[in-house]
Amino acid sequence: MLEGAQAGLSWETILRKRAGYRAAFARFDPAKVARFGEREVKALRRNAAIVRNELKIRSAIGNARAVLAIAREHHSFSAYLWRFVDGKSIVKGRRRGPIPAETPLSETISRDLKRRGMRFVGPTIVYSFMQAVGMVNDHQRDCFRYRELA
Repeated sequence: MLEGAQAGLSWETILRKRAGYRAAFARFDPAKVARFGEREVKALRRNAAIVRNELKIRSAIGNARAVLAIAREHHSFSAYLWRFVDGKSIVKGRRRGPIPAETPLSETISRDLKRRGMRFVGPTIVYSFMQAVGMVNDHQRDCFRYRELA
């Protein structure tokens, strides 16, 4: 949800609103968010603690519904995602150079999520999510996080 909310905005903006999102979106519980209707959308549009973009609000609700459908099909949303990497983190320790914003794998996952009805899940957002959940570790080798995650 936060990855999608960040699209076109700075991470600083989203991180400052993280507590507001947690409160507004039922502590990120997809089962609860999936039941949000028009009354909740109107309330969220007035909530200054989050980004009040209606498309992003509606996508968060729709994405929660899609997450539940995917979880039913694959036993969990986590199982669905980790099958793309055979259950193991991709370790790409780098010595130098830029870290990619997207990869062919994030493009593949993005396409599949979109096919399943999700929005605000482009390949850059998906790659950022893959990094955040540990599906990929592309920290530079001399970074303390590289060693911690390896």
